[in-house]
Amino acid sequence: MLFTNPKASAISFMDNQSFLSLFEDYLTSEKRASCHTIVAYKTDLNQFFRYLSGLTPQKVVTEVGAQELRGWVVSLAKEALAHRSINRKMAALRSFYAFLEKKAFRVGRPTDALKSLKGKKRLPIFFQEKELLSCLDEYLFPVGFSGLRDQLILELLYGTGMRLAELIALGQRDVNLADGTVQVVGKRNKARMIPFPPPLRQLIAAYLVEKEKLGYYPTPQLIVTDAGKPVYPMFIYRVVKKYLVATTRASQHSPHILRHTFATHLLDRGADLQAIKALLGHASLAATQVYTHNSLTRLKEVFQKAHPRAEEGL
Repeated sequence: MLFTNPKASAISFMDNQSFLSLFEDYLTSEKRASCHTIVAYKTDLNQFFRYLSGLTPQKVVTEVGAQELRGWVVSLAKEALAHRSINRKMAALRSFYAFLEKKAFRVGRPTDALKSLKGKKRLPIFFQEKELLSCLDEYLFPVGFSGLRDQLILELLYGTGMRLAELIALGQRDVNLADGTVQVVGKRNKARMIPFPPPLRQLIAAYLVEKEKLGYYPTPQLIVTDAGKPVYPMFIYRVVKKYLVATTRASQHSPHILRHTFATHLLDRGADLQAIKALLGHASLAATQVYTHNSLTRLKEVFQKAHPRAEEGL
């Protein structure tokens, strides 16, 4: 069913961007979604709006039916977009139309007709323990504030498994050097405590000394740029890539891979899956179980090399 709001005369002037603005406020204030989620949803929905205007100029989202939604999905598939990316865009649509229905801008959700696309499950990419530790322990980082800051970014991502957004938002008050713990605020504003390795204590302390020398100490955020401003996603990406491209053989070098590496290395060394779930801030164990596949692959390799019977079937 299409738009049947009894207040139609009051909102008939609203265009798609007006609805998107209300949706953004809803995600921020009511759903408490992360900045990353909000940006991704806005990007996907604006892409859908452009597709919609190509079909029918001035078409309002409250008047859209299932056929138009399916048409957009088909157009994305024709562009050879990965199934995972298409599913993410459909998730944005589902959330958006659930909002429109909840706020009585329309009755029914045309997204009910959309089915998620099945694709190959990709195992998380991670860095080999030996080469990553070699980078962190042996690489000669630049002397001074910038070098300490860059090293701290890598050590925090790998040593705690925190998300990129969590690192950016991390405040100095969130770090407890005495206890060796850090408090991060994850998705849905859920806070969790993460212990960090002993070497990080000395690194954080040294970094804070240099930060104070430059007059950046009062800055609430722990990690700042060379100019003392809060860091941003692309800044972190550049730092991670700069050092890991030079020292590892992995095909990708994003901050999130350090999170994958954190979980995989813990599991390889016998950590409990429930404990890893808590450290990562996952809402369900299913999200954490993907790392068991990496560990199983490693165990098979060890078995093939070490067990006397392993070669008999070759």
